[in-house]
Amino acid sequence: MKAKVLCLLSGGIDSAVASYMMIKRGFDVALLHLVNWPFSDKKSLVKAEAIAKLLKDFYGEPLKLYTAGHGSNQTDIMRNCDRHLTCVLCRRFMYRTAEQIALKEGCQAIVTGESIGQVASQTLRNLHAISTAVKIPILRPLIGLDKEEIMNIARKIGTYETSVSPGLCCTAVPSRPATSANPERVLREEAKLNVDEMMQRTLSSIEAKLIS
Repeated sequence: MKAKVLCLLSGGIDSAVASYMMIKRGFDVALLHLVNWPFSDKKSLVKAEAIAKLLKDFYGEPLKLYTAGHGSNQTDIMRNCDRHLTCVLCRRFMYRTAEQIALKEGCQAIVTGESIGQVASQTLRNLHAISTAVKIPILRPLIGLDKEEIMNIARKIGTYETSVSPGLCCTAVPSRPATSANPERVLREEAKLNVDEMMQRTLSSIEAKLIS
């Protein structure tokens, strides 16, 4: 039996390539898109679905795509926590959602499109602070690639044009995001939130569809 993983799929370049790389290695794959409206527009879901259809051709059978609401979590984080840590706290909740779906799906790991230094949340210290939110293994197949290498793969597999098509980038990103988050400080800020209530709200919003 093939090992199963849950791939986070944003609609951007990196996550599409990371998902493709896991499919190429023969993993059983399910996908998750976090709907971040109103901090990004609804085109991100359209793009994620279009990319899932392209990935399905490599997969060779229908792909299950989960969606879950994330914008309300973003609102709570922005209202209650240090704005410099918005991206780190946001990713921690994304990972929590992914972990719950992964457990339901029988996945052994979650997969992200993160690579070192791409954005503020992807420094080594920030990745560590984010990863401690969950117990499930996190796989990052792009971790050592630079942006040009990732874009070249995206062009090769046909996802690039969809990923770069017009859409609103996340407007919740602070002007000065933390690049070296202290794990203890992250936990202090997160303690200002009702994590259980936020997760219940997110999990109640989950939907799934087969991309065929």
